[in-house]
Amino acid sequence: MFKRFINLQWKAFFRSSSFGKGMALKIVMIFFGLYMLATVVFVGAFLYEILRKVFPDQNPMWMLSRYMVYWALIELFFRYFMQKLPVMDIKPLLSMPIKKSSIAHYILGRSSFSGYNILALCFFVPFGIVLLFHGYPALNVGLWLISILATVMCINYANFIINKSEKALAIVGGIIALLYGLDYFQILPVKDFFGPIFHGLYQYPFAVLVPVILALVLYWINFSYLKNKLFLDASLRIKTKEAKTSELSWTKRFGDMGTFLQLDLKMIWRNKRTKAQVFISLLFVFYGLFFYTQDIYATMVPVFAFLGIFMTGIFLSNFGQFIPAWDSSYYSMMMSQNIPLRKYLESKASLISVSVVVMFLLTIPYVFFGWDKLAINFGCALYNLGVNIPVILYFGSFNKKRIDLEKSPIGNMQGTSATQFLIIIPVLGLPILIFTVFYYLISLEAGVLALSLLGIIGFALKNKLLDMITEQYRRKKYGMIAGFKEKNS
Repeated sequence: MFKRFINLQWKAFFRSSSFGKGMALKIVMIFFGLYMLATVVFVGAFLYEILRKVFPDQNPMWMLSRYMVYWALIELFFRYFMQKLPVMDIKPLLSMPIKKSSIAHYILGRSSFSGYNILALCFFVPFGIVLLFHGYPALNVGLWLISILATVMCINYANFIINKSEKALAIVGGIIALLYGLDYFQILPVKDFFGPIFHGLYQYPFAVLVPVILALVLYWINFSYLKNKLFLDASLRIKTKEAKTSELSWTKRFGDMGTFLQLDLKMIWRNKRTKAQVFISLLFVFYGLFFYTQDIYATMVPVFAFLGIFMTGIFLSNFGQFIPAWDSSYYSMMMSQNIPLRKYLESKASLISVSVVVMFLLTIPYVFFGWDKLAINFGCALYNLGVNIPVILYFGSFNKKRIDLEKSPIGNMQGTSATQFLIIIPVLGLPILIFTVFYYLISLEAGVLALSLLGIIGFALKNKLLDMITEQYRRKKYGMIAGFKEKNS
């Protein structure tokens, strides 16, 4: 039966009307995936030597075990956004003499071969092989790898449970922040507490039963849930839930832009994919801790320019690169009305500007690592406000791929085209290049001043730039409308 399911999925993939579309993008993503896979294998293979050099007085296996609690929680957090349950067109199957248990087993079994699971194994398996070459007991290493595989399955099936609740996501994120805070400020030795637990999976071979049993329990919970939902009339049942409304009357003070701002805010709050952009942006505020706390980056000042552009402009990039595709489901209706296109674009610019200011304010605590960090972030924020916002709005006029907000969040590539790859050059690469040139030729202050001045010039030319961008959108209007109508793009 499973062989027939696989055969059906294979035919559905190649016979899909959208198979030939975006083939170049699919090829690029395949090469990118292979590159990521090779990188993970490389890091896993050399992790033993890295740990031995960084912690010469400690056992590399013990040091890895101390940090594995963060790996498990962070991977679970990211999978909430990135991974979804494999989808089958099961309604035709439910009218046939096929057991619902077989369908449920196939769906869950297929999820076990997810790329996220394979990625984790490509990291730990090379590390385990290196352990064998260094004389570690084969029995302990072998059962430890089985324990890791079971732990990955636990994360896989736990994700399908918490993915149904945003409260669960908040709890996982809160636990990560709490544990890191307790550990970083040395209030409680979190790594010393969880280290022996994960190290016990290697030290005591019989401990492999714990993650294996837990994985089976989580599998059975998911299986029971899916089996009870496999009914033909499941979609006909009336779903009732509490209605949540928000008038957002304060947006009226912005005049004609208020209507567009209200639509954007409601769209962001009510849809999982747009809401994910907000959570990811807030999460990346902590990205600086990976660089500011490492001595190796102390002399790599251009890296701090990358951090400044990236942290203050993360929402600008994630949300802005898909303008106006977010509104693709009703964009043709908007363009058929007497709606001022200039006000529409101005509202998008205002929303992104607020995000840049908020993200900069959240990065102010990094002044703890030096005033130069604050100065660089300030200059990068000005550059994002004055230059990158007009740039990203301009590139938005080339977006012609539809986004269905009712579908999965970040996990899919819907709405992605070559534009999203090309936009990295002017938005991220150009400011870093400008800062680097001024830094090495003159000084750090000159680099910050250059970015700040470019941002101020962008402010001064804001109206002219928006007029040019508006005219560009008018020229591309009918091409965008036609592209957004193609639901399989």
